[in-house]
Amino acid sequence: MTLSGMEKMRLAIIGAGPAGIYAADLMKKAERDFAVDIDLFEQLPAPYGLVRYGVSPDHPRIKGVITALRDVLDSDDEHGGEAAAPGSIRYFGNVRYGQDIVLDDLKHHYHAVIFATGAIRDAVLDIPGVDAEGSYGAADFVSWFDGHPDVPRTWPLEAEQVGVIGNGNVALDVSRMLIKHADDLLPTDIPANVYAGLQANPIAELHLFGRRGPAYVKFTPLELRELGEVRDVDMIVDERDFDLADPYVEETLLKNKQVVVLTRIMNAWREEQRKREAGEIEPASRRLHLHFWSKPVEVVTDEAGRVSGLKIERTAPDGEGGVVDTGEFEVIPMRALYRAVGYYGSPLDEIPFDDVHGVIPNREGRVIDAHGARLAGVYATGWIKRGPTGLIGRTKSDAMETLECVLADRDSWWAPEQTDPAAIPALLAQRGVPYTTIDGWHRLDEHELGLGEAEGRERIKVVPRDEMTRISRGE
Repeated sequence: MTLSGMEKMRLAIIGAGPAGIYAADLMKKAERDFAVDIDLFEQLPAPYGLVRYGVSPDHPRIKGVITALRDVLDSDDEHGGEAAAPGSIRYFGNVRYGQDIVLDDLKHHYHAVIFATGAIRDAVLDIPGVDAEGSYGAADFVSWFDGHPDVPRTWPLEAEQVGVIGNGNVALDVSRMLIKHADDLLPTDIPANVYAGLQANPIAELHLFGRRGPAYVKFTPLELRELGEVRDVDMIVDERDFDLADPYVEETLLKNKQVVVLTRIMNAWREEQRKREAGEIEPASRRLHLHFWSKPVEVVTDEAGRVSGLKIERTAPDGEGGVVDTGEFEVIPMRALYRAVGYYGSPLDEIPFDDVHGVIPNREGRVIDAHGARLAGVYATGWIKRGPTGLIGRTKSDAMETLECVLADRDSWWAPEQTDPAAIPALLAQRGVPYTTIDGWHRLDEHELGLGEAEGRERIKVVPRDEMTRISRGE
């Protein structure tokens, strides 16, 4: 089909996190000879996805990201940028794809759909004992402390010794939230139930495990520096981890400025540790141990089937950026364990899914079936497209790649029978879906700011879904 002049394309985007919102913004600003109306559908009552519900609340720089996303949703309906044709971006929150709206609905009302549903489940760590009581996925814990409306309001914070598996930023977020004193989180937007849970946390020792050496970590320097600045926490390292000869580090990794900065941060911790051992620095009440060259092989349990330790095998560098097993084993005692080994996408009704990689199979954003054939009108962007890698900058370039495909494929778009924008609110109302709008998000936003002001804080998140929806809808 061909659109020309001022005839409008109608585009649906499923997911109103950074990937979906950036895709909407870039589409609106793209050079084209037709207008476009974009409807964003989000399963939660509030927008922003991973930025609101997947990042630890003590990251003030995230506010800047939210401001940029909000500007897109609040943009003038008739002006999407100098190169943009007229069009609009609408937000429908509290709408579940596959339940409140299905693929046939999208084909009936839109020319194409982009799935931007992200990845919110934990990747699998296949070792014995991983499902024991006291063993948790990082994604579930992050959802709890970020006040996700669809998870339980309580979390079992009962262990004095805790382990975290992973050497990425999510592992650092989890570690920092576990080891940090609850009062130091009051400047953030943590909900009251999360503050109460963390206040009762008896943690004294946290062990963070990585399979490779200090120079291979996936942390950003800012994240690692923030971890070392947590009040009343000593950073503990094992000097053995820094003594292993590794030509790959010298010849390759240390040419990367980020690795140089990360190494400098950890060397400063080593110096502080030497001073503490010499009695020059008073010890803190909590300790965070970093274990490198440590491959998890088994979650050890007690007679009741609860976590009692983590068995690790020491690894060594192979000189080419990988590791080899040494056959040297050790058990680190602990009573709770968190695995932060990556995220995994969720399958969507009537859409192909790659069970191995946890993504929608695609080529440059064009969704394909099990035989490699394209599904006309169906696209993907963000983590559900490429897997859980990359930061905000990657999300933008990823969305641009997908949108270039959408624009190039206009001759194979769907031919919707009903393109009146008013038909979607009518359809949702007919089905009894209590959807929320961007104006509703403004009401919820103002309400949360008001809750914070009453407690001398910037914001306090509302957690229950029904309460979020009621406030958003002004009921």
